[in-house]
Amino acid sequence: MEGINFLINNKFYRICTAIILLLLIVYLGDKVNFIFRPLTSLIHIIIIPLLIAGFFYYLLRPLVDFMERHRLKRALSVLIIYVVIALLIAGFSVLIWPSLREQLWNFIENTPALIASLSAQLNELERSGFLSKYLPEDSDLVSRFSEFLTQGITQVSDYLSGLFSVVSNLVIILATFPIMLYYMLKEGSKFGINLTLLLPRRYRKDGEETVHEIDEALSNFIVGRVIVNVALGILMYIGFLILGLPYALLLTAASIILNFIPYVGAILAAIPVVIVAFIESPSMAIWSLIIIVVAQQIQDNLVSPYVYGKQLDIHPLTTVILLLVGADLWNILGMIIVIPLYMILKIIVRKIHYRIVEDKTEL
Repeated sequence: MEGINFLINNKFYRICTAIILLLLIVYLGDKVNFIFRPLTSLIHIIIIPLLIAGFFYYLLRPLVDFMERHRLKRALSVLIIYVVIALLIAGFSVLIWPSLREQLWNFIENTPALIASLSAQLNELERSGFLSKYLPEDSDLVSRFSEFLTQGITQVSDYLSGLFSVVSNLVIILATFPIMLYYMLKEGSKFGINLTLLLPRRYRKDGEETVHEIDEALSNFIVGRVIVNVALGILMYIGFLILGLPYALLLTAASIILNFIPYVGAILAAIPVVIVAFIESPSMAIWSLIIIVVAQQIQDNLVSPYVYGKQLDIHPLTTVILLLVGADLWNILGMIIVIPLYMILKIIVRKIHYRIVEDKTEL
C-alpha cells in the first residue's frame, strides 16, 4: 500500500502516466477517425473562409475606424467599403484579370515547349564549354539538373491546372467569407472583449491585455506584410516589363503571394522567375536575378523600416523550424499562417507563465 501511495505522489510517475494516457487517446482516436471525419470536413470548409475574413479584417479595420471617427456608423462604413471593393473587383476583372488569365493558360498549355526550351538551353551551355570550367568531365550534373527542373515545371503546371477543379470550394469561400468579414468589421473589437467574459473575474484584466496584445501583433504583421509585398511586387513588375520577361504579371503575382512566407519566401519567389528567364536566355536569367535582388534591397532598406514599428521577435532558427512544420501540415498555406499562429501562442503562453509566477510570489 505504501508503495502505491509513493507512486501516486511521485511527480515523475504522474508525468509518465499523463504522457501514456495522452498517447493512448491519440492512438484510439486514430483507430476511430471515421467518427470525426464529418467534423474535420466541416472545419476545413469553415477554416479557409475564416482565415480570409480575418486577413481582410485587419486590412480594412483601420479604414472603418477612420470613418467611424468621422461620425459614420460602422455598418454604413462597412457597406461603403464593400461598394468600393466591388468597383475595384470590376475594374480588376476588366483591366487585369484577362491578361493574367491569358498568361496562366499560356503557361499551362506551353509547358512541353518550356521544358524543351529549357533542355536546349542547358545543352547549349554544356556544348559551349562554359560549364566544363566548373564541373568535372564525367559529371552528369547538367542532366540531373535538367531533369529536376523539368519535373518542377511539370508539377507547377499540374498544380495550376488543379486550381480550376476546385470551383465548388471557391463558391463556398466566396459565399461565406464576405458575410463573416461584415460582422467582424461591424462588431470591431467587441468579439475579443466578449471572449474575456468567459474567464473568471480575477483573470479578465489579464485576458483583455492578452487579446489587445494579440490584436496589435496580428494587425502590425498583416498590414505590414501586405504593404511591403505590394511595394516589392510593383518594383519587380516594372523591372520585368523593362526586361521583357515572359509571364511577367503571372510571375509577379506568384512572387507577392510567396513573399508572405518569411525568409524563404524570397528564395521561393525567385526560383520560377529565374527559370522562365533562363529558358529565354542565360543573360535574361542574370538580369532578372539582379532585378529581384535590387527590388528586395529597396524593400528591406527603404520600405520595411517605415512600415514596421518593430521587427518580429522570433529567432531565425525558430522561424525555419516553424516553416518546415507548416509546410508538412498544410503546404504553402501552412507556411503562411504558421508564423501568426506562433505569435498568438507565444503571447498566450507568456501571459499564462507571468500570471503563474505572480500568483506564486503572492502566496
